[in-house]
Amino acid sequence: MKQYQKNDSDIMQSIENQFIKDNLPQIDIGDSIKIKLIVQEGNKERVQTSEGVVIAKHNSRLNTTITVRKIIQNIGVEKIYLIHSPRILNIEIMRKSKVRRSKLYYLRKRSGKATRLKRKL
Repeated sequence: MKQYQKNDSDIMQSIENQFIKDNLPQIDIGDSIKIKLIVQEGNKERVQTSEGVVIAKHNSRLNTTITVRKIIQNIGVEKIYLIHSPRILNIEIMRKSKVRRSKLYYLRKRSGKATRLKRKL
């Protein structure tokens, strides 16, 4: 029985390896990033950019996700991106910040200058 399970996981990994992107930068918690993604409106496609701070990351090989938070008209907006998605064209790191937490959910309660993070040198 264990032999079948091992073969199944090998098959799953070989299929996942076809879709994993190799050209992604090393994304860490606290990074300010710019994401370019393809948005479909009707029968047209266009490139939309989105900026924000990475407040969470979930590592799971092909299903790796990042949670990006930004402020739009004094309202905090969070969006979860699947980084190996074919809809994402590229991810550019604008600046890196020094953080001591793995999840920056405390930024939700803060506003204005209190949301600033120290820049990593």
